[in-house]
Amino acid sequence: MRLIRLGCTALAVSAVIYLLFKAQSVHAVILWQIPTVSIPTVTGTPPGAIAIVTMEQDQINVRSGPGTSDYPIVGVLIAGQEVPALGRSIGGDWVMIAYPGVPGGVAWVYSPLVTLQGSPPLVEPPPTPTPRTTPTVDPTLAAQFIVEIPPTRLPTFTPPGPLVIPTFPSDGLATGSNRIPMGLLISGLGVIGLFGLLISFLRGR
Repeated sequence: MRLIRLGCTALAVSAVIYLLFKAQSVHAVILWQIPTVSIPTVTGTPPGAIAIVTMEQDQINVRSGPGTSDYPIVGVLIAGQEVPALGRSIGGDWVMIAYPGVPGGVAWVYSPLVTLQGSPPLVEPPPTPTPRTTPTVDPTLAAQFIVEIPPTRLPTFTPPGPLVIPTFPSDGLATGSNRIPMGLLISGLGVIGLFGLLISFLRGR
């Protein structure tokens, strides 16, 4: 009798364990089931045209419009740099590119300096910028700061006066019949000196 009771208890416990294991298996299958709803897929849009700066150029100018005379320079691109090409001019000489930091975020480069990958559409050029006004100076205000310097007269050459040579009056010996020749006077003095020298020599003996 006791064995029958123990057997029934073991059977009941086994049945309970079996039911619990079955319930967990069904719950796990439910959790692991992949939903059958449609999953949205992301499709990438094909990239647009690209302008690549040719390697022959160290850098190229970027302008606000398709022209060198009417549009100022707004930046530069270096060799090998790639930028999106948004359009091209009607003649095909200029390419409009995306260039952040400028008004509108677009600028233009000269097409022979870049290599295009793709075919950007034709676009109309932007209007030319308004010419800068030239500041004018109020003449009344400017006259207050203008100092007129009177012209200076250059020195004129004044010729020197006539040269005055002083004259000395001659003494009485050099005038009239009393004039004595200088040669004769010198000769007489020389003779007198010789006589004096002779007399001195004789006295010494």
